[in-house]
Amino acid sequence: MSELTSPTPETASRKNIFQQSAALFFRPRQFFESLASTQKSAWLPAMLVLSLASALQVVVAGYLRAQASAMGEMQLPQDWQWWTPEMQNNYMQAAQATQGPVFVYIMPLVGTILGLWFGWAIVSGLLHLTSTLFGGRGSMNSAMNVVAWASLPFALRDILRVVFMLISGHTIASPGLSGFVQAGATEMLFVAQLLSLLDVFLVWYVILTVIGLEISDNLSTLKATLGIIAALVLLLLGQAGLGMLSANLGSMLISQPFF
Repeated sequence: MSELTSPTPETASRKNIFQQSAALFFRPRQFFESLASTQKSAWLPAMLVLSLASALQVVVAGYLRAQASAMGEMQLPQDWQWWTPEMQNNYMQAAQATQGPVFVYIMPLVGTILGLWFGWAIVSGLLHLTSTLFGGRGSMNSAMNVVAWASLPFALRDILRVVFMLISGHTIASPGLSGFVQAGATEMLFVAQLLSLLDVFLVWYVILTVIGLEISDNLSTLKATLGIIAALVLLLLGQAGLGMLSANLGSMLISQPFF
């Protein structure tokens, strides 16, 4: 009698990414058991899907921002009415200068892809470290595999965001839980950036990572949960800080034109 097993990354040449993703989403424990049975690096297909989904979201968001700018829809500073005509003119000129392809597409695309791959490497390293401290028996390679495949819910999130933006015709103003923070409140910018990273897909990612660590590193649920939470806290704080820095830098580039 044959036993039904989920597709494994080891048979990626015969099983396409959709079959593997379906196995991950609907039978995660069986999928990670199959993943743990291979000693090879199996993270590349998942990372390519994540990269493509992230790139698609950046391109669509950039296109919609460019369209909004071309139609004169521009978010002005809160104290705009107190600016002198010369300052307002300089601001508008700088805003137009930052609407080129480099600022709209290339820079956000490079930043997103680099952030994705560096974040994956950092989380994998932190998880392997915490797992080892908790007595886990996994390797760095297994941690990289688990983190990559457990991140696929983020690709689904990016696709859903793209669909929403195409239907609504505008970008997402308050992703995640950032809508609970007053828009334009500069003193709450770090909190807004942090809340924008929190959503149901992050919870889904944590659950999948815990299952993967339990199986690949032979850890208890409690230890696997503590490991991923410790790694995520550090990563989310770092991402929120970088997001705040990027937002401040973006406003500086417009307020102080360098061309």
